[in-house]
Amino acid sequence: MHSKTVERFGMSLVRIFAALVQVVVLFLLAGPVLGAPPLLELPIRCTLGQDCFIQNYFDHDPSAGYYDYTCGTLTYDGHHGTDFRLRDLAAMRKKVAVVAAAPGTVIGVRDGEPDLNVKLRDKNSLKGKEGGNGVRIDHGDGWTTQYSHLLLGSIVVRKGQRVKAGDILGMVGLSGNTEFPHVDLSVSKDGKPVDPFSLEPTVCGKPSRTLWSSVALAALRYQPTGVLISGFAATPPLKDIAEAGGYDAQTIPGDAESIAFWTELFGMHKDDRLTLELYGPDKQRISNSQTLLPGDKAVWFAYSGKRLKAGLWPVGRYSALLRLERAGKVVVEERRETEVRKRD
Repeated sequence: MHSKTVERFGMSLVRIFAALVQVVVLFLLAGPVLGAPPLLELPIRCTLGQDCFIQNYFDHDPSAGYYDYTCGTLTYDGHHGTDFRLRDLAAMRKKVAVVAAAPGTVIGVRDGEPDLNVKLRDKNSLKGKEGGNGVRIDHGDGWTTQYSHLLLGSIVVRKGQRVKAGDILGMVGLSGNTEFPHVDLSVSKDGKPVDPFSLEPTVCGKPSRTLWSSVALAALRYQPTGVLISGFAATPPLKDIAEAGGYDAQTIPGDAESIAFWTELFGMHKDDRLTLELYGPDKQRISNSQTLLPGDKAVWFAYSGKRLKAGLWPVGRYSALLRLERAGKVVVEERRETEVRKRD
């Protein structure tokens, strides 16, 4: 072989060796290679924005304040999960499935906790069981998901069982430290909670990596404010009865004590203006209420109505208008109707 060829060949080997050394050094400096995180699908079988909603996201504020991954207010201080809530207890009683968000192995199951609003419980009895009935899944490489507040007796998986994304784990419930039916999905990496919507610390207006699949993301449009439930009542409505599905009658008798339109909304902001109006069959307004929100509210219940003074209510179609204004713009508007009939 010609001497210059040998020389060039030798130099090539030196360059290759130097490149390999550089790769090894960079590898060592980078630390251990982390396994790929799980790709998450929706953990609940419902239609977001219609029959279920995300009421609370992961809190990204390390101080005593709080803000979600959009820098919005749909969270509370120290919350490290994502709350997928049903509209009310009536929806919970119809049984809504909680499913595995990604494939893995079940490493924890707890059942036996009652489905009871925490306001009706002794909080001391919840110590260590704040998540109520739940399932925990290991996805490998330090990644886990937990599904909390499931319905008593609904869990269908066992410890050590392998599951696929979409496999049913149980049903949405009201167990543990909660006031509304929902499943809290919590994601952790090596025991540290992370937000599946934003793996890096949130900077307002800046996108971040997400754990959600493209299919899940299409359904997970951020909804800062909305109507949870609304309807009519023949008596002055109460929040607890409304949430329990107690005002589900389709019509109102002509001799009803009152006619009222009620609503419960989520994601309310300070100085929001809520208007509720009720109209009779002649299209004349019979009641009107306006409320200026005194502060940010996760949930707000309100109604507008009129008591029967004498005689009977005129039969026919009654209508209601709900309008929520924020900084002079309408952000929520809904119209509903009911019918007043003569009692049989």
